[in-house]
Amino acid sequence: MSLDYSDRGKQPVVENIEAMTVENENFRTTIWTGEKLQVTVMSIEPGDDIGLEIHEGIDQFLRIESGSGVCKMGPKEDDLSFEKPVKDDDAIFVPADTWHNVENTGDVPLKLYTIYAGPDHVKGTVHPTHEDARNDPNED
Repeated sequence: MSLDYSDRGKQPVVENIEAMTVENENFRTTIWTGEKLQVTVMSIEPGDDIGLEIHEGIDQFLRIESGSGVCKMGPKEDDLSFEKPVKDDDAIFVPADTWHNVENTGDVPLKLYTIYAGPDHVKGTVHPTHEDARNDPNED
């Protein structure tokens, strides 16, 4: 099955999000960007993480499709007092203005999708690696 990973935001789309997530090999691929919502699929390598971040005014939902890790959240960059293990089928809810990170503690890629309410990345963003994401001038 050939999946379309282009950002088709603002168009009606029906997708098998689980297949798109599991088959994605990029660190981050933005698959849909609308006015008030954005969806990305991610593949986090063992020992890597999403990267400690905060989204001002944007709530976030993440769903783990495969792999295992740990989710950390807190009110300050140096106060991540919330810490929980995550695995297949877990959902993570990140309130707006909350520092957070998800680390892959397993030995296989951590596959997840995330929904931003509203959009956080430039429409069509693709980061093949975490390093590409770090070096993207459009990323905070």
